[in-house]
Amino acid sequence: MVTDMEARTQPKAHATMLGSAQPGAMPPGTGEEPAPPLKAESRRLSFHYGSFKALKDVSMPVHEHRVTALIGPSGCGKSTFLRCFNRMHDLYPGNRYDGQIVLHPDNTDLLAADVDPIEVRMRVSMVFQKPNPFPKSIYENVAYGLRVRGVRNKNLLDEKVEESLRGAALWDEVENRLNEVGSNLSGGQQQRLCIARALATDPEIMLFDEPTSALDPIATASIEELISELKKKVTILIVTHNMQQAARVSDFTAYMYLGELVEFDKTDTIFFKPRRKETEDYITGRFG
Repeated sequence: MVTDMEARTQPKAHATMLGSAQPGAMPPGTGEEPAPPLKAESRRLSFHYGSFKALKDVSMPVHEHRVTALIGPSGCGKSTFLRCFNRMHDLYPGNRYDGQIVLHPDNTDLLAADVDPIEVRMRVSMVFQKPNPFPKSIYENVAYGLRVRGVRNKNLLDEKVEESLRGAALWDEVENRLNEVGSNLSGGQQQRLCIARALATDPEIMLFDEPTSALDPIATASIEELISELKKKVTILIVTHNMQQAARVSDFTAYMYLGELVEFDKTDTIFFKPRRKETEDYITGRFG
């Protein structure tokens, strides 16, 4: 249990742990604005697939109502890190977490043994690389999480389905097709349907694992625009291999390599004035 005094001192301690890469930890007189509030943070997070250690003591802030991009070469631990936030690894035997992922402001450790993974996934929803609508109607796709939570009131379900589809910029395209199977939609529409499904449970954080890699440029632009709108409502973590996409949509960027966090900072700093040579080599294409 975290005391009030501990809660007040944690961000400062965390800034020290991250060192100069922590946004907001700027010398006096630089004119830099302080970093926005934390929504979550990983604290010395490690993760094992059996005997293989895929993440190594990753400590990173996730700022509220901002988009944080995770970049790095294939196999560096980006998606592994992302999936720790909603306990997706629990679905497979032999996996193990060490460390913490703390959700603010209630200081809940999402990895604690007494925290229900199903409830975690309601608070931290996920959109995957390829659109994966359920073999149900558009309406039932969006209502699924609400029904899992026990919502049975038809009026409330109708209201939340419309609200979520509007939030995913899809309502105007499907309002007269709600009983159609979700797989009848185009690829870009299917991904927005999955975003609507994720929004329906009023998550605090949304995770996007390369959400546009299977989409054409027009659909990609639509999803990127949507992400920029969604951060007004939720906090977003996104994994992407597309450097231009990370630069366009994110406020903060983390560069990972071999399971370690190499550098974390504001996106402009990472792309134009990185502190670590490893980061510069990856951004400029000399490595990776």
